[in-house]
Amino acid sequence: MEYKEFSEILEEKAKKININKIDTEKFYKYMELLLEWNTKINLTAIVDTKEIIEKHFIDSCIVNKYIKTGKLIDIGTGAGFPGIPLKIINNNIEITLLDSLNKRINFLNEAIKEIGLKNIKTIHGRAEEIGQDIKYREKYDNAIARAVAPINILLEYLLPFVKIGGICICMKGQNIEEIANIDRPLEILGGKIKEIKNITIPDTDYKRNIIIIEKIKQTPKRYPRKAGIPKKLPL
Repeated sequence: MEYKEFSEILEEKAKKININKIDTEKFYKYMELLLEWNTKINLTAIVDTKEIIEKHFIDSCIVNKYIKTGKLIDIGTGAGFPGIPLKIINNNIEITLLDSLNKRINFLNEAIKEIGLKNIKTIHGRAEEIGQDIKYREKYDNAIARAVAPINILLEYLLPFVKIGGICICMKGQNIEEIANIDRPLEILGGKIKEIKNITIPDTDYKRNIIIIEKIKQTPKRYPRKAGIPKKLPL
């Protein structure tokens, strides 16, 4: 897809989620890099341009209105979703992208450089280990993840990074039956449900639930547990 057509589609869809000014050049460059690198490493199964706009870019940006000004960490960011789109549209947040695969970190660093983004950095590591590091633990106003793990596992990854009064944003699919398993991890880790939003991506039947968790007390030092334990023995 040529830039002009891409720009028109992205701008139209962005307006439908109340984003009236969007840097389409940066998003186009991001898409080019994503598709180029995707031929070398597995970054995305979505390669149709219109679907990239809808299911990666707009899907990422749709949570912007829930984010608190300050610092945000994107856990298990993969190819940079939702962190890089959020950075492109929002200069008021400082973003950290965390991923466990070094190949993806190399892509993210290249994308940050080529797109020309500021106040955004990457960390190579696992959430269980980085969440115990005093440089990152309870230092963020926002922690976010998109389709990383069931929510009772995901909260053990996210909540240790967030300050008291900060929020976790869990981007889940249409079916959130797993919410039935949330009470115990919330009680242990120091969170409470603030709100749940059901969203449909404009002009699609693609639905998403946004679960917003507020951090109300300090997370006990034993959490997150060692790598692999949250998944094997969920709270």
